[in-house]
Amino acid sequence: MPIAYGLDFGTSNTVLAASDTAGNAGRLLFGTGADAHAGIATLLSFLDRSPAAGPLPQVGPWAIRQFLEYMGDVRFIQSLKTFVASKQFKGTGVFGTPFDFEALMRTFLSCAFERLQDPLSGDTKRLVVGRPVLFAGNNPDDALAMARYRKALESFGFDEVLFVYEPVAAAFSFAQRLKRDATVLVADFGGGTSDYSLMRFSNDDGVLKAKPLGRGGVGIAGDTFDYRIIDNVILPELGKGSLYRSMGKELEIPPNLFSNFARWHLLSVFKTSDDYREMKKLLRYCLEPEKVELFIDLVDEDQGYPLYKAVSDAKAQLSHEETADLRFEPLGTDFSITIRRPDFEAWIAGDLSRMDQALDKTLEQANLADTDIDQVFLTGGTSFVPALRSMFTSRFGAERTASGEELSSIATGLALIGARDDAREWAVG
Repeated sequence: MPIAYGLDFGTSNTVLAASDTAGNAGRLLFGTGADAHAGIATLLSFLDRSPAAGPLPQVGPWAIRQFLEYMGDVRFIQSLKTFVASKQFKGTGVFGTPFDFEALMRTFLSCAFERLQDPLSGDTKRLVVGRPVLFAGNNPDDALAMARYRKALESFGFDEVLFVYEPVAAAFSFAQRLKRDATVLVADFGGGTSDYSLMRFSNDDGVLKAKPLGRGGVGIAGDTFDYRIIDNVILPELGKGSLYRSMGKELEIPPNLFSNFARWHLLSVFKTSDDYREMKKLLRYCLEPEKVELFIDLVDEDQGYPLYKAVSDAKAQLSHEETADLRFEPLGTDFSITIRRPDFEAWIAGDLSRMDQALDKTLEQANLADTDIDQVFLTGGTSFVPALRSMFTSRFGAERTASGEELSSIATGLALIGARDDAREWAVG
């Protein structure tokens, strides 16, 4: 029987781990056989059914399959976590059924837990959940986000739900490797946020002790890098930068009308927005209407996730190759653009600078210099981006920079913390 569960509810992926009495922790599998996954994409789809039955939900890879199979009869929702701290997000309707954030998160987790190879143990009383240092979004409301998390999780029957900063959990996972006392910087780069945590680890008679020294972050990470590719490669094909006629003048279509499509997880909200209605009104006056018509078709056909997947695959290819071919058939069967790594790195240079400035601030607030850091641990899927890794090795040296378990360190760290007698001391509000 697990002692505790650790839940990494991420912007892009969700991982669940469990700890045992021997002091070990490992990821749990979703699905069975060849269809088993150590983590699943944080995606929800709803199949339209009769009003009496209500919409049928699916999650992760099963949501993708449902979306591709039924297309027009499916509502697809991505990156739930990006909405949690938003006061503007009051909820959404799904085929006549209202869902607030709590209901969406509860539905996602319920379906995910039902897919576990080893069902949740009713005797395991503690769940430890990761939370970012800074939530994503404009003017994120920390208190609102935590209230929503608590309400969404209260129905799962755990006697105790603790929240731990995600980079702290990753630091704890990494600290199992340490051979001596060390001051550690953990940099966690996910989909929505980049989080930093500074910890002093020591071994006291065989018991790992940790003292938090500082934390910080910025709402820039993998989704922002995807945005740069879309903004530079895809949106010009959909009318960004083109003109329309108004009162005898030729004016540029307002760029803000395209930004929601670039941020693919907002697509389902964008479809019902005033901006989208404005775009449709402008169509008749556009000088390149075929591009804007394609934009409208992609929105109407819920092509946000397929576009994200194509862009994400190209970004991943650039992590180990100098070029990547981006193909996206809805733009045309022959559509293909080669992206060079130097171009991609130029597009994200400003983002990297802001991430570096956030690190400067984190160290400054902790009264630490670069030379005070004994070990740097990079984690999260976005940490594979070469320019980002280079930023840390150049600053701290390759000998002090480590990585590994990029997609699992947070969940396993949370589960390990949950197994400790002092677990509450690691928790935050």
